[in-house]
Amino acid sequence: MVRLAAGDAEVAVEPEHGCRIASLRVGGTELLVSGEGYGSFVMVPFCGRTDRGRVRNGGRVYQLPVDAPPHALHGFARDGRWRTVGSDGRSAAFTWELGEPWPWSGTVTQLVELVELAEDGGSLTLTLGVETAAESFPAQAGWHPWWRRNLGRGGSDVRVDFDPAWQEERGPDHLPTGRRVEPRPGPWDDCFGMPDGVDVTLTWPGELKLSVTSRAEWVVVYDEQEAAVCVEPQSGPPNGLNTAPRLVTPIEPLEVRTTWAWRRVEAESRRTAGAG
Repeated sequence: MVRLAAGDAEVAVEPEHGCRIASLRVGGTELLVSGEGYGSFVMVPFCGRTDRGRVRNGGRVYQLPVDAPPHALHGFARDGRWRTVGSDGRSAAFTWELGEPWPWSGTVTQLVELVELAEDGGSLTLTLGVETAAESFPAQAGWHPWWRRNLGRGGSDVRVDFDPAWQEERGPDHLPTGRRVEPRPGPWDDCFGMPDGVDVTLTWPGELKLSVTSRAEWVVVYDEQEAAVCVEPQSGPPNGLNTAPRLVTPIEPLEVRTTWAWRRVEAESRRTAGAG
């Protein structure tokens, strides 16, 4: 376990369990659902579902393990044993080597940076980089945080606010059909396009407001579980290895970043009242 702290925020990272953010506590309150498979895990070298586990690269089709029949799900990094290459108490860097069952070799890096923005706020920035050892290949990268629907302090459930340009129509196989539709009301297990960058706000009324931002243009929102809400910034849509491939080449690695910035709502209310 690698632990970081800044102000009243604490982060715990488990490099040997997929470099998962196991805990994010603000003022002693846990924001992520804890336990195996939860927290916030890395999605690399693909995000969401890949159709029947098949990946096309050039004229060849490669078969990946089908771990969520009939599809492959969320990549392999979440099950990998990562290596800690540096930590200074507020930031840490980790690496993981791509290989079997992924057909290509390469290196994935995750940088975790915790910042105290003010007395009542802070941020966590996560950066993923994917590099190839030799041959070019399609890849995606992103994160799958499980935010607590309720913080357990007697407040209301979280509210999710965002303004996507479109929603990817979801077919009966849970893959995008390729048709973009007007955003529909939840509940969701859906991918949305935000061409100006991901910008989603989670508000626990009277307690905390948290923004999830990224220059990535895709976000999956999943809120069908009673205990959690997932807001997943990622570099491409589900099955994007085949429908919107982004090649990692020796001269052009893949890099994606997300920042989660929070501020306590009660502190904002006090400042507003004082200014009035």
